[in-house]
Amino acid sequence: MFEPWLIAPIASIISILAGLYFYYYIDKQDSGTDKMKEIADAIKEGSKTFLKREYSILAVFVAVVGTLLGIILPEPIWLNANPIENISLSLAYFFGAVFSALAGYVGMDIATKANTKTAFAAKKGLNKAFPIGFRGGAVMGLTVVGFSLLGVSIVYFLTGDAKMVLGFSFGASALALFAKAGGGIFTKTADISADLVGKIELGIPEDDPRNPAVIADNVGDNVGDVAGMGADLADSYIASIVAVMLLGTAISPLGETMLIQIPLVFSGLGIFASIIGAFTLRIGENGNPGKALNLGTYLTTIIFGIFTFLASYYLEFPLELWGAAIVGLSAGIIIGFTSDYFTSEGKTPLIKTAEASKTGSATNIITGFSYGLQSVFPPLLGIGIAAVVAYYLCYPLGGQGYAFYGIGMAAIGMLSIVGLIISSDAYGPIVDNARGIAEQAGLGDEVIRITDELDAAGNTAKAITKGFAIGAAGLTVIALLATFQAEVTLALGNLVANGSMTLTTAEIESLVSLSLLEPKVLLGTFIGIAMPALFSSMLMLGVGRNAERMIKEVRRQFKEIPGLKEGKEGVKPDYTRCVDIATTGALRELLPASTVTIGVTLAVGFIGGFQALGGFLAGSIFSGLLLALLMSNAGGLWDNAKKYIETGVHGGKGSDAHKAAVVGDTVGDPFKDTAGPSINTMITVMSLVASLFAALVVQYNLLGILGF
Repeated sequence: MFEPWLIAPIASIISILAGLYFYYYIDKQDSGTDKMKEIADAIKEGSKTFLKREYSILAVFVAVVGTLLGIILPEPIWLNANPIENISLSLAYFFGAVFSALAGYVGMDIATKANTKTAFAAKKGLNKAFPIGFRGGAVMGLTVVGFSLLGVSIVYFLTGDAKMVLGFSFGASALALFAKAGGGIFTKTADISADLVGKIELGIPEDDPRNPAVIADNVGDNVGDVAGMGADLADSYIASIVAVMLLGTAISPLGETMLIQIPLVFSGLGIFASIIGAFTLRIGENGNPGKALNLGTYLTTIIFGIFTFLASYYLEFPLELWGAAIVGLSAGIIIGFTSDYFTSEGKTPLIKTAEASKTGSATNIITGFSYGLQSVFPPLLGIGIAAVVAYYLCYPLGGQGYAFYGIGMAAIGMLSIVGLIISSDAYGPIVDNARGIAEQAGLGDEVIRITDELDAAGNTAKAITKGFAIGAAGLTVIALLATFQAEVTLALGNLVANGSMTLTTAEIESLVSLSLLEPKVLLGTFIGIAMPALFSSMLMLGVGRNAERMIKEVRRQFKEIPGLKEGKEGVKPDYTRCVDIATTGALRELLPASTVTIGVTLAVGFIGGFQALGGFLAGSIFSGLLLALLMSNAGGLWDNAKKYIETGVHGGKGSDAHKAAVVGDTVGDPFKDTAGPSINTMITVMSLVASLFAALVVQYNLLGILGF
């Protein structure tokens, strides 16, 4: 008999094959002139060097953590009657880390191929360049979701245990945290240095080949916005599936697997919808790239809704669960387009921020930050409404357990079309690089105009996908918080069953309700509220320190290399030195922030117990979502306000308003590309760690030993 969940691995394999088809399509396109190939090779080499060095360091971290997990989880190996469980969890963790690394590498590899091909195709027109840029992103989108869901399916097939899939998710999330933080520090180090010295101090154009930081900036687009964001969205995608599988395990009668299989079925159907959306997305000769990307999102959403309704009807899944998934998907689209309103050209926030630039950088920053604050209200309202609607929609199916399962299904719905979302997101840095290559290779004003139009659509797409990713992470971590509660309830029930504790069912429910009136919950909540701010500050200070090093190097080269500033024939800057500074500094700065995230989570649990840890998760979720949305949207607004002025508004390039906008953009760079999008990975990692260690935290915590 055909098991419904097998839709997931089948869809995964087809998605990977579709990604390979697009890969070969890109590979056949013309890479352009020798000059273009030289620039593209430098970007590719720099990207590979960074990933190789990053993964070499992270391999040590993964080996140490995976070994420790094998020793102490699901319970200390010397106490476990079945030590195979420990070995399986450790192997699942390693498997997840490898899949996450593979997803990042594949995306980076195709992005560094597609950039120069897109730039050269722009010579033939917008409609020739757009499909190369988008299909380059689609290689990333389709292979990432394919690998992710295939990995989940393999672990579930081999173990039949959703807890082991949790280990896989933690491996993917931990690596994603490092990839997003490290890539974000790298890309913003180079971007800030190139802008401050090139645009403000010397008044030379963006992507001018005289600027020593320009190749590092192009490399950063790939390691931060492609490899990093791909790992980030894959992390949320896997975590949402795992959360719902674990909730399904908790509320299912013994031997019943329908609720465990539903998230796999819906995720597989979402992949099919994304594949159809990716193959049908194209534009005419005078088409609008931004509208095409949006239309692709709408089409994929409708297809997913139809596929999942038919599957729910014929497989006899409760239609309330289908409704919860559609609620989540609708909320994701709304959140994404809210980000679009607060960051896009032609909208009030951008026009007002650009106008404020006329009176200096201070008013630019105040205006952009204020609109960033405004921008958090609609998406947080949307996440709240989606959670409440999903909760009450599914509550009649079987009480609170089904209600939280419904919230998890809303997260599944929001992330169901992530294949297309990643495709649109990866399109952004590909066309951004194409624009840079076009300018450095001297392809002419018309090609630069076309790549600018592609880039503008890419900036909007990135703003939408960041909002979408943060919203999805919000629902996912709410589901993971419910998973943590379920794991704690199970652990307390086991202790009661073996005589270690004497608690009634009502007392257990009261303990895990996480009331703010409980002092330990309150303590954990305040610590959790502070964590996203601490994490963000560490990343942005890392960007600042690293940028200082590179700025000194860029100034040195302009001062010491004869003829560089004047652009004399045959005089080239030392691009490699800047790439090396960005790489070394990013790897140095990413480890403290990432390890603090995991370390503080464990410390709160093993000192304050499960109540403090539950409050810690809740606090970090709420403050993390606010900060992530604020920083991503404010940063995108400052960036696009600068680009708007560069079109000739308020004096255009080189004007006082432009210089003020460049300063605002520089402030926004680590907001939108380093700290903001890293926070959702951070809170996902903390939630996964809490669920993995829930049983141990229940048994071993300092305040419990002291009698508090």
